[in-house]
Amino acid sequence: MKPNIHPQYYEDAQVVCSCGNTFTTGSTKQKIQVEVCYKCHPFYTGKKRYIDTLGQVEKFQKKEKIAYEHRQKFPPKKVKKGQKERRLKSLRELLTEM
Repeated sequence: MKPNIHPQYYEDAQVVCSCGNTFTTGSTKQKIQVEVCYKCHPFYTGKKRYIDTLGQVEKFQKKEKIAYEHRQKFPPKKVKKGQKERRLKSLRELLTEM
């Protein structure tokens, strides 16, 4: 291995979570800031809550609201008499036809 190309490794790097939990681990950075850790992550705690760091939930709700308003403004077209309603086949239906 070449000398002097590897970053410095800290055995006691401090990890600080936004919930207030801190623990130590090994890392190339001395202090690490995280938003979710094992103490507050919904998978580990069993509590249902949204982890929204970038406003993704609000963005989804905004798109959902726009889609709802569009459906109200433009209702689905009615099928004329004698015409079948076109629908896409599922993967299962496509595979059973083979």
